[in-house]
Amino acid sequence: MKIGEAATRSGLSVKTIRYYESIGLISPSERADNGYREYSPIQVDTLHFLQRARATGFSVEECRQLLDLYRNEGRHSAHVKNLVLEKVAQLDQQLQELQAMRGTLMDMADRCAGNEGPSCAIIDQLADSSEGAAP
Repeated sequence: MKIGEAATRSGLSVKTIRYYESIGLISPSERADNGYREYSPIQVDTLHFLQRARATGFSVEECRQLLDLYRNEGRHSAHVKNLVLEKVAQLDQQLQELQAMRGTLMDMADRCAGNEGPSCAIIDQLADSSEGAAP
């Protein structure tokens, strides 16, 4: 099938498929006599696998590891589980950081009068070079 149909079936854009091919994440497609890329059902399954992995938050390099495991029938599920648990730990860290950012933003909003006057505690706090400066 042509790249457009592969894109539709996999849920990826044509540009993304070309990118994955260029970085070796998927094998190069065959070229028809007219020069168009032709994708096999196995390649489309791989693309769909990548789409789901990326939608779950895995990086390109993590997807490379997952693909290696996907293709390896002798894999150990414990290794796959460990990769997922590592991703969960990363997400937990990101959630903590986002909660801290949210708290900072809410504190800033609480300090601002939010009226028609020019004085703004948010601008003052962002402009204060003593906050967050290196010692």
